[in-house]
Amino acid sequence: MNSLNMDPSLLSEISSNGMDISTLKQQFTSSPSPAQKTLRDHVEYAMRNYFANLNGEQVTNVYDMVLAEIEGPLLEVVLEYTRGNQTRASEILGLNRGTLRKKLKDHGLM
Repeated sequence: MNSLNMDPSLLSEISSNGMDISTLKQQFTSSPSPAQKTLRDHVEYAMRNYFANLNGEQVTNVYDMVLAEIEGPLLEVVLEYTRGNQTRASEILGLNRGTLRKKLKDHGLM
């Protein structure tokens, strides 16, 4: 192992894909304090962590995976914020109410 506690073959793969290991390490060790982090910061950190820990596995459909992971909690929190008012939630989310209802059903929230 190395200073990133990563498998050497993964380091080689990351390097061959054009990512500099020292840059990756710096990105993991230099981050804003929790009070300063934005949603974007959290997503970026989670994605960098995800790719850094693949252990050589090939991945596909990352976009769909990320959306599925984010959409459920997003819907839950907006519904809590609106106290279950789907009309208001759809307005906040910028979704048609029918689309919101479908997504709620898809995520088992209805």
